[in-house]
Amino acid sequence: MANKNTSPKITWDFGTAYELFVSLHVLLEPDFFGIRPAYAASVRARIPAAERKLLEEVYTVTGVPLKWLSQLPAPKDAISALWALKQIPPAERMIRLTQLDETPNDEKHQKFNSTLLRIIDERKWKSEDADFFFKQFQKKHGKFKREEIENFLNWVAKPEELGEGFLSAMQAYYQAFFEEEEKRVEPILRAGLERAMSLESQLSFEELFLELSQGIQLNDEFRASKFIIAPAFWTTPLIFFDRIDKDTMLLMFGARPADMSVIPGETVPDALVRSLKALADPTRLKILFYLSQESLTPSEIARRLQLRPPTVTHHLKELRLASLVEFSIEEDENNRYTVRKQALDSVYKQLNSFLENEPILEK
Repeated sequence: MANKNTSPKITWDFGTAYELFVSLHVLLEPDFFGIRPAYAASVRARIPAAERKLLEEVYTVTGVPLKWLSQLPAPKDAISALWALKQIPPAERMIRLTQLDETPNDEKHQKFNSTLLRIIDERKWKSEDADFFFKQFQKKHGKFKREEIENFLNWVAKPEELGEGFLSAMQAYYQAFFEEEEKRVEPILRAGLERAMSLESQLSFEELFLELSQGIQLNDEFRASKFIIAPAFWTTPLIFFDRIDKDTMLLMFGARPADMSVIPGETVPDALVRSLKALADPTRLKILFYLSQESLTPSEIARRLQLRPPTVTHHLKELRLASLVEFSIEEDENNRYTVRKQALDSVYKQLNSFLENEPILEK
């Protein structure tokens, strides 16, 4: 783990292969990322039914294979990623994508990996396996039903069929949507990377991390001696991150401009809509008022407003999607929030720029 006073070594990375997998993840979970569900459903409907069903039952559980993507050679575009995926024997594809064949540092992930590998090897799963994964995903995500976990395990127990089906599904998604989308987002990603690289010489690493993450304070959760940093379009303003090894952290930051919508052809910017939506709620305004005075945890906010903690968490999520708050991730998951005053100051400027048909400045 890096010394807190030592800046880590940064390696900048780029590739639309990241966005191939990231965009699909967002389209499968639009509510979490603040994307219009009807639009996401319309894109998913372009994928043939069998392939779409597999993605809905598997990909929402496995998530984006960040480590595998980071190891791909240049040019790291969608076609090269699909080619690399095809070179892996079908029965090994999900093992390689999810890095199940590597030994994690902590006991919980070791059991996670070993259980999946046993299911793959034995071609069957037990009731206690479903209990284990259901408990793990409920604790982390709080949304999975047991039936969804069982559907996922049914696929894991058929590794050859899963490997072939997943490749076919990713090819179908590329042909149905991402082949054209790649042309749209590639120059935006390059511009975002160039902007981020220019900030490296102007800011400390803590300041750079806060800027690129649009509101996450650097703490021990992210400490590493090396960082691989790459731009993402579809996740903006949220980040993706994963620990590549004990010394290296991968960070994907949101690079979509404030004056651009995630939906092709949409003229109203996402960032402006999210900001106005977040501010148009009296409870969220009260939360911002308290956070402008001091940093608070969701529990502390809940007590002040006499609301249930889940309600406060929902409102904080909306404020986070609008980049109006910053927070520090704590080990007990009771994150501490504060207001992003510079983002609040920019909302009026963004609205005025939009109405005057002027370029919108970044937050």
